[in-house]
Amino acid sequence: MMKKIPIHWDDLESAFERNSPDTESFLDITTGHVISLVAGDPEAPSLKAKVAAHITNYIRVDPASSREQYRWMERFVGSVTDGALRERLVMAIDGKGAFRRFKDVLLAYPAERERWFSYRADLLHWHMHNWLLEREVEPVTAAPWGEAKPPPDLGEAPPVPIPHGTEAPGEALRRQSRELIDSLPAIELTSAIAFLEFLAARGGRTVTREPVTPRLASTRPAGTEGGDLLATLDHERDDDLEPTRAGNGSDDDDDDDSRPSARSAASGRSGRDAASLAAKGR
Repeated sequence: MMKKIPIHWDDLESAFERNSPDTESFLDITTGHVISLVAGDPEAPSLKAKVAAHITNYIRVDPASSREQYRWMERFVGSVTDGALRERLVMAIDGKGAFRRFKDVLLAYPAERERWFSYRADLLHWHMHNWLLEREVEPVTAAPWGEAKPPPDLGEAPPVPIPHGTEAPGEALRRQSRELIDSLPAIELTSAIAFLEFLAARGGRTVTREPVTPRLASTRPAGTEGGDLLATLDHERDDDLEPTRAGNGSDDDDDDDSRPSARSAASGRSGRDAASLAAKGR
């Protein structure tokens, strides 16, 4: 039997957007309110006790996973007709920090950014609609965005051909980076590592390493000082959070309090002066 509930739509939408491992949300089927339990929140223990004491009155909210939202992003990228923008987006969603980089790229393309927000809102609302149906919940009031409908098929823009024998843009850049690292003298690797760690931290990754002591002489053949570093970077890249290839925790980074609501646009983040940080590593 369907349960008629006066849904608090804004709260429910926010709960569906949160997929952080330290947050759980529950829909109160008697009032329509949403209770969110956030690790570290002083009120979390009392709220958890409240839910546990009347567990039959609550339904756990299942937000769209980062893996699923990554697929949404991939489908959108495939529909972008501007070849140069599509290439930038393909590189942006490669690896951990994909959601933030994807949104940062779209900041310079307001029309495509709005198209993404509209598409993502349709997907999220359809996800919510199906979740309510599966749990036999019938909202008393209509959602402010109207009746949820299956998201439109964006189609796929013609692929940008990659000439035989050449590399995809992302792989070409990684190869070029490895070659540059290999060409550095050992004494410069400390600065290079400091800069790479800055970029990794900015992308939401945490890279740990042993202190590096510059060497004035090396027993390795010339041109191989950066070999171990590059092997480490490649290994870490393979272990990055790439939802469609390496499984998914909660992205991210990103996925995230910084993600805009499906009903609003988010402000962009300001850039950082990477060159000054790299200089400090010297």
